[in-house]
Amino acid sequence: MITDSSVSIAAPVRRVWDVFSDVERWPEWTASVTRLVALDGPELAVGNRFEIKQPRMPRLEWAVTEVAPGTSWTWVQRSPGGLTVARHEVEAVGPDRTLVRQQLDQRGPVGALVGRLMKRMTVRYLDLEAQGLKARSEGQCGLDGPVA
Repeated sequence: MITDSSVSIAAPVRRVWDVFSDVERWPEWTASVTRLVALDGPELAVGNRFEIKQPRMPRLEWAVTEVAPGTSWTWVQRSPGGLTVARHEVEAVGPDRTLVRQQLDQRGPVGALVGRLMKRMTVRYLDLEAQGLKARSEGQCGLDGPVA
């Protein structure tokens, strides 16, 4: 079960990457994440784990499996009968414009079933993340007020 999301942001790719890859600050700018804690250090590095709490979801542990600094990262969440792979990409499409893509791939017998049952919520959360990232990167207000 694959769910894709993309958003065009009027900001340089470096600014967008800096906001997007500072994952512990996601709860400041997206309502789709209420808590995000680094378990092995705050940087996106292969092997580092992060605990994420989202509304209407249990706390889940995600492990980084791939990083291309300034461009993309992938993390995975494993559970009995399922594997969720989340890919995050930023691409410069001009000096002050960035395209952000997110893909959530829910695999395995349980993962695919959960993916189908939660499709509407998954799309909503990806949209909240895209719009929050856009607002934060473009210098608008985040959930916690104006962005410096």
